[in-house]
Formats: sequence, C-alpha cells, structure tokens
Amino acid sequence: LDLHSNQLINLPDGIGELVNLLELDLHANRLSSIPASFGNLKNLMNLDLSSNNFTHLPDTIGNLTSLKRLIVETNELEELPYTIGNCSSLLVLRLDFNRIKALPEAIGKLECLEILTAHYNRIKGLPTTMGNLSNLKELDVGFNEIESIPKTLCFAISLRKLKVGKNFADLRALPRSIGNLEMLEELDISDNQIRVLPDSFRFLSKLRVLHADETPLEVPSREVIKLGAKVC
Repeated sequence: LDLHSNQLINLPDGIGELVNLLELDLHANRLSSIPASFGNLKNLMNLDLSSNNFTHLPDTIGNLTSLKRLIVETNELEELPYTIGNCSSLLVLRLDFNRIKALPEAIGKLECLEILTAHYNRIKGLPTTMGNLSNLKELDVGFNEIESIPKTLCFAISLRKLKVGKNFADLRALPRSIGNLEMLEELDISDNQIRVLPDSFRFLSKLRVLHADETPLEVPSREVIKLGAKVC
C-alpha cells in the first residue's frame, strides 16, 4: 500500500484490519499519529513514516514483530517507545532529522539490527546495551550532542561504519577498547575535540576511511593522518 506524498492528516482505525499487509509507505504526508490498531499489522515488513509530523510513536509499534525496515526520519520525534525492543526482526532503523534526546536501553534487544542512523538529533549519550547488537554494521549518530561513547559499543564487533562526527558537546575521547571493532572500515570523528587516538586503534586493520578534519589530533598528528594508509 503506497500512500506517499498526499495531504493525509490521519488514518482510519480500520487500517489495522489489513493483517496481510507487507509494505506500507506513508512518507511525505501530514500525519501526526497512527491509530492503536496499527499494532495488528503483525505481518508488516517495511514501514516508511518519514517526512510527517510525528512527535511520538505508539507503544503498539512493538507488536510489529515481522518489521524489518522502519523509516521515521524527518519528523518531530522526541523519543522512541521502549516497546521498540520487541521489533525483534528489525534490520534497518532510520531516525535522522528528529528531536530525539535519548535512545531507549531497549534498543539493545534488536539483535538482528544491521543499520541504525540517527544523525541530526539531540542525543546526548548512547545506551550501554548497544554492545548487544552483534549484527550492527552501520551506526551514524553524527550531528548530535553526544558527550561520550560507551565502552560497551566496542562489543558490537560487526560494525563496519561508525559516524560520530560533528557533535555539539565537544566529544573528547574514543573508548580505549575501540580496537575490538576489527571489522571497522570507516570512522568519522570530524569536528570534535578528540586529541588522542587510543593505543588499541592500531588493531583496526580493515580501516580504510578516517574522517578527522577539524579535530585537534595530537597523537597521531594531523599531518600523519593526512598521509593515509601508506605510512603503515
């Protein structure tokens, strides 16, 4: 069912009767809420709610246990319901361009999750449960207010892309165990206040892209960073 780019301001309760629905595209409307009956769509696999006026998602979103892809970017969300942790099949979660201040600890229950993007929000910290996301390959939390990265994130050993650049709270350090992320290929720490890379950084043997512009690196020096992998 594709209803994107209309002027919808609400959905009928009867939408919950579409129990065989697999995909629902509602992006670019004027929706600010979805009916509680939405939780009946237990076969839904793809849901796009982006570019609407949502300030919150109902707790019944947790009933969507078949959901693999949830897109809610470009809304007015301030938080996610704790029940998001019940969406156990979720592979992709995109939360960019909202007003989210924190991610719930329940995020750590999404053990199938592969992509989590939440740039341009107001997030101050990441849940300690992030380390449970053993299948996470991409994490983008740039353009937030993150003050520190929990060391538990270094247990998410499938990470290939980690973007924490351009945070507005002067992020000053990476976890000492960052070297545990041996699959990491791309790291963005640009425009922060990180001066020293941890000793374990040398174990990131698959790292191919490092964005560190506008970051006052002293160890190693910015000049060394610019030389790239050839110096290794």
